Amino acid sequence: MRTCTGPAVAAIVAGFMTMPLAACGGDGRAETDSFAVGLLLPSRAVPRSEQSDKPLIEKRLKELCPRCTLEYANAENDAGRQQQQVMSMITKRVRVLILDAADTRALRSSVQEADKAGIPVVAYDRLAEGPISGYVSFDGAQVGRLQGEALLKAMGGKANGGNVVMMNGDPTSANAASFRRGAMSVITGKVKIARSYDTVDWSSEKAHANMSAAIAALGPDRIGGVLAANDSIAAGVISALKVAGVGKLPPVTGQDADLDAVQRIVKGEQYMTVYKPFRAEAVAAVTMAVALGRGEDLRDVATTTTDSPTTKRIPSVLLTPRAVTIGNIKQTLVKDGVYTIDRICTREFRPACYKAGLAR
Repeated sequence: MRTCTGPAVAAIVAGFMTMPLAACGGDGRAETDSFAVGLLLPSRAVPRSEQSDKPLIEKRLKELCPRCTLEYANAENDAGRQQQQVMSMITKRVRVLILDAADTRALRSSVQEADKAGIPVVAYDRLAEGPISGYVSFDGAQVGRLQGEALLKAMGGKANGGNVVMMNGDPTSANAASFRRGAMSVITGKVKIARSYDTVDWSSEKAHANMSAAIAALGPDRIGGVLAANDSIAAGVISALKVAGVGKLPPVTGQDADLDAVQRIVKGEQYMTVYKPFRAEAVAAVTMAVALGRGEDLRDVATTTTDSPTTKRIPSVLLTPRAVTIGNIKQTLVKDGVYTIDRICTREFRPACYKAGLAR
């Protein structure tokens, strides 16, 4: 594996973010290129797809390749639908695909079809199988480690053998397995995994049902913490705890820094989330896509390589996630322009924001 980490990655990503248009053409191609990039996202259940990924990718594509167009489709948690969407993109002759696979194994044949049609595929956020040309994501194991570390800190003395409910992600997602491995590397031997559930489609409703089952089996007072894989799952967990009449909520983790999750953190209902700087991820994915569309080598873009079950040494950019708690919302999400204080601290949350020092 060829790896570029730490400050080097930060420098390369900063370069992506500030790269002048001429740098992507050199001979004026940034003004004359005209091709379509296909963007295929897996779900609207996770808010970041529509609120962050799509608009950020669309904006950066216009900056790097003004005459390029974006063809967009969302699979709505349906791998079969996404397979059809890939075929539609192939028929439309997009030059490059950016694919966040609804089911990484199920989409393998679709990636192969794109490859046969001469259309390179950039795997976005999760590593699809098949002949992938590039991969952009975050270190999934580190996401899980951040969640595990935060949970242990929040549990304090109760972490010594206390009961934890594991609310894992969708079992078809390779990312979910990475998150779980990372978390388990931190919490194993320090807490008791009293119940563990997979959450199909990352669904809040399914998380609610699973958490209700855990409360019924363990009792509401015997749950020391909940390791929820993302913010949608955390929402279902917290809803189930409230319905069960739990007065003092146990610490609950999350991921994606969804606005409602940040507001739950402000209100004291969710302990933390993991912020993955989506702008940097979108910028890296578009940079790869435009380079591939122009027939350029990705070695100048990638910072490392990744092996999938089917493909070795995929040129990759793996970005660094950050834990967000009540104490660093300003230093992370607000500083990076993800949310303003006014957007977080709406009327309902204004008293909690005052208490947390977010509003004056």
